[in-house]
Amino acid sequence: MKPQPAQLPKPETLDYGDIITRYIKGEIDLIVVLGPTASGKTRYAVALANEICACRDLGLFEGCPYPMTDAPSIQGAEIISADSRQVYRGMDIGTGKDISEYGEIPYHLIDIAEPGSQYNVYEFQRDFIKAYKDIRSRNCVPFLCGGTGLYLNAVVSGYDFRSRKPLSESRPVMEGGDAGIIEGLPRNPFIIGTLVTREVRNDRIDRRLDARLEEGMVGEIRGFLAKGVPAEALISYGLEYKFVTLYLLGRLSYEQMREQLAIAIHQFAKRQMTWFRGMERSGVRIHWVEV
Repeated sequence: MKPQPAQLPKPETLDYGDIITRYIKGEIDLIVVLGPTASGKTRYAVALANEICACRDLGLFEGCPYPMTDAPSIQGAEIISADSRQVYRGMDIGTGKDISEYGEIPYHLIDIAEPGSQYNVYEFQRDFIKAYKDIRSRNCVPFLCGGTGLYLNAVVSGYDFRSRKPLSESRPVMEGGDAGIIEGLPRNPFIIGTLVTREVRNDRIDRRLDARLEEGMVGEIRGFLAKGVPAEALISYGLEYKFVTLYLLGRLSYEQMREQLAIAIHQFAKRQMTWFRGMERSGVRIHWVEV
């Protein structure tokens, strides 16, 4: 018997006025938007951040009992990326960086590492804390948006990657705080998951892949090789950079590259959902929404 696909979580209808009210009251200190590739998470996070900025300009949030004159601390919203490949400069088409999608919303942790280097989760956790503190210090609402499971866990689960032990075993209790929280990490994130069916997601993946190939993804990766970025480093980044590099090395035909890459991205998106459901089983509350 053919195995049935995993059942999707039940979507919710969120009250954004309630979310911002809770942020104003200090019950939330970070808004997280996560989801598998091609689920629309970046567009969703940008739309919500823009809504916060628009309501700031109008002086209140719809459904929020606190007019902004009573919460002068909120000056806007900014997004921290949780994408393990968008950290690399110049890796634009293959990672779907789409900087224009952010519009007027400031973003962080994109284009911060050299292609060919190996940026890791410990560096991400360190850089997240720095960006998070900066955003909060300027009285803006911080968002974390992405689909890299380890990066998301580094923030919402507070794992100490320096010691490779759970924080309750490896870090002292912060003054005035709880055990198991790294200093500088948020304590009360509100996590939103963008939900899309497997069929729609795979169709988006295929159409987006063809669009990226037409936009010059092969040329982008050929350029890295020409600049001396080792092929092994590009292959280690996986997905688009792995399969296109193998094509440029003559190990795959163009047709083989396109077919194998599409399958790999489908499988990757499935693994992302498995990771997110695992986060839920470990006690992380994700509010799933249809976008």
